[in-house]
Amino acid sequence: MNRDLTAYRKSYEKNFLEENDLPESPFMLFSNWFKEVEEKGGVEEANAMTITTAGVDGFPKARIVLLKHFDDKGFVFYTNYNSEKGKAIANNNKVCISFFWPNLERQIIIKGVAEKIDKEKSLKYFRSRPRGSQIGALASNQSEIILSRTELENKLKSLEDEYQDKEIPMPDSWGGYQIQPVEFEFWQGRPNRLHDRIRFFIKDHNWKTTRLSP
Repeated sequence: MNRDLTAYRKSYEKNFLEENDLPESPFMLFSNWFKEVEEKGGVEEANAMTITTAGVDGFPKARIVLLKHFDDKGFVFYTNYNSEKGKAIANNNKVCISFFWPNLERQIIIKGVAEKIDKEKSLKYFRSRPRGSQIGALASNQSEIILSRTELENKLKSLEDEYQDKEIPMPDSWGGYQIQPVEFEFWQGRPNRLHDRIRFFIKDHNWKTTRLSP
């Protein structure tokens, strides 16, 4: 296998990011950009984000999860606490999340600290999920080795029979994390690879900004 990808080219020309257009809060800029992505269209899951953790094996690992809530306190997603990412967060709760929205040629990178959310909030979200997703959370010991797909499907069928016409219990090992940011980087593609990069960081308990070279 030998692929030469050097001919892949794209000129970024859709927008710009200037200091005099910045709100005081990076949360507000995130909210504005997220709304624009939704309104522009062309991104199937605007809330898809990459979360990177420092694994217990010493290697960083990135994977896609879905953002389910955000406000000026942080960003919330749900998972199995016993999964590989859950174990990584238990060992080191400093994480990084990122969003890439090609329809607007934008990327956001956020460093933060992940903490479990209140169990009642997790339960409220769990109850809002489709029954299939609820049973799936019971059926899957996320990240654990299984012998075959058939084993998983048989377990799912058994649970569907067991909880037919019954409320499905939320697993004790399942719930949400809130990531409290300590740094944001907003990236706007520009022509000639001279992209706009604006970093928000905390200093003296307030958000400050600086521009980074592309």
